[in-house]
Amino acid sequence: MELDKLVNFARSKNASDIHLTVGAPTAIRINGELKKFDMKDDDTYRLILSMLTADQERKLGENIDLDFSFTCSSGGRQRVNVYHQNGGKLAAAIRLLNEHVPSFKDIMLPNAAIEMTKELKGLILVTGPTGSGKSTTLATMVDHINNMRPCHILTIEDPVEYIYEPKLATIHQREIGTDVSDFNAALRSGLRENPDVILVGEMRDYETIRLAITAAETGHLVLGTLHTTGAAQTINRIIDVFPSEEQNQIRSQISANLRGVISQMLIPCVNTDRGRVAAFEILINNDACANNIRTEKIHQIEQVMASNVSAGMRTMNESLKRLARDNVITRDVAMTFSPDKDELRKMF
Repeated sequence: MELDKLVNFARSKNASDIHLTVGAPTAIRINGELKKFDMKDDDTYRLILSMLTADQERKLGENIDLDFSFTCSSGGRQRVNVYHQNGGKLAAAIRLLNEHVPSFKDIMLPNAAIEMTKELKGLILVTGPTGSGKSTTLATMVDHINNMRPCHILTIEDPVEYIYEPKLATIHQREIGTDVSDFNAALRSGLRENPDVILVGEMRDYETIRLAITAAETGHLVLGTLHTTGAAQTINRIIDVFPSEEQNQIRSQISANLRGVISQMLIPCVNTDRGRVAAFEILINNDACANNIRTEKIHQIEQVMASNVSAGMRTMNESLKRLARDNVITRDVAMTFSPDKDELRKMF
């Protein structure tokens, strides 16, 4: 099977991912579940190599994992990670991206999150586990800004996933490993490139987080992702990255510059044709939240969200309750994904 045919087959099944493994069945992920089918080892090996340039093949031969994106002849764009496993056997994980940046309506993003895109400076975080749709949410927010105001948007991604068509905004997309060596170098350089909006594809480490907060503090709107679940855990994660002697200072900086946290997960729908739907937890950094961050009372943030529903905030349980109430998901599924099952049971 040719790569284009495999990708088109997976897309026809509404799959989100393809897993290629030499010596094992090929698998595609549909609605969160892996479905396997057989493919000859030499076909699998050939398919993986067909995605690589000569330089990428050389790096792979040096046991360097590869992250990149590619576009099929049919126009669909994919994000790929190629790696060795089980004694050097080749494997690849292919994420099938939407062909076009979806709208807020398409992903059912709450209005409070849409309002965050009107901010001119500060830090907005989109968080969740791998495969929860963070990149899609960020792309939707960036494209909305692109449609709404004339500004300079700089994206720093590993790899570039969605390709934006400049509308009102001027957009520059920098890919790690191709256009710049790493996130830190891109952020340092980015502050000299006169951006209004900076998208940081992944805030992985101390230096990247520190530079992102500095950028937000110096008058830029910074959008970034973290692999955390829940607003409170996200803030704790950022603080914990810093040495103990810097944590009071970073609390002060976050309390002043954080605009909001959007935490999400993908949930199986009642209507299997629809696949999965995102459940969103929304934190807006109001005075009460900022005070909790400053005074080391982050454990009280969920209470702030629960008591400010009218202002657009919502806990994950509130989001699950609404989806179940509207028959988008079942109550049993909501309970399975709930971070606090006893609380959700009471809410039901």
